[in-house]
Amino acid sequence: MSETRSVGTPRDGAFFWTMLVALLALAFGLPILGGGVYLIWLGGSWYYAIAGFGLVATAIALFAQSMSAFWLYLLTYIGTVIWAFWEVGFDWWAQVPRLVAPTVLFIFILTTLPALARSGR
Repeated sequence: MSETRSVGTPRDGAFFWTMLVALLALAFGLPILGGGVYLIWLGGSWYYAIAGFGLVATAIALFAQSMSAFWLYLLTYIGTVIWAFWEVGFDWWAQVPRLVAPTVLFIFILTTLPALARSGR
């Protein structure tokens, strides 16, 4: 007799890892979103508000265990890479603070894919 997972069954390590990554995305996303809105108010770049919104939306999708979390973050990450190269070009040392944390978070989100695929959402 095989066991199938459904809503209401005990959670495993993959579920808790996904929730931890969601909390991490939210912890980065909320201040970036808030600071980005303030920066827009000052007449600055819209990048931070958009990236912060992408992170918050990714976190919400991760909390819901939805595969859309991957696609939302992929879009946010691609936008970040484009913005980083637009802002500083190919100065690799200037890219480090712009791309290392988003890349690490992307790797963490990639590790949630098996749990997201298993949830079927």
